[in-house]
Amino acid sequence: MNLTRTLFCATAFVGMTALAPVAFADGPQAVGIAGNHAGLAAKAGAVEMVHTHLHHVLNCLVGPGGQGFDAAPGNPCGMAGGAIPQTADAGMKTKLEGVATAVRGGIANNDLAAAQKVATDAQTALK
Repeated sequence: MNLTRTLFCATAFVGMTALAPVAFADGPQAVGIAGNHAGLAAKAGAVEMVHTHLHHVLNCLVGPGGQGFDAAPGNPCGMAGGAIPQTADAGMKTKLEGVATAVRGGIANNDLAAAQKVATDAQTALK
């Protein structure tokens, strides 16, 4: 009984540690997807579409449960999660949080040119 329990615990530990790097590997993927959607937002011809793509950017950056996450416009990062929670580098995390803050402002801005400017700046920052 103790041997079975020990083997089970060891197997569970190995499984958890093996999966941890895979989860964190999706952070850069989420940043790339966010950058693509920032580009789509920058080129959108209507403020509603700019807002939709900026929501996609924000969702990719913050992930489910993050500040401003809204599943209604869609989450193109799906299983990739949010880039900010997966980023261990403090400098990169600060940069991504700054982009997320700017994107929240772009979502709240109903001026097409101003919202597109936020999107363009976000795309540049996410490259």
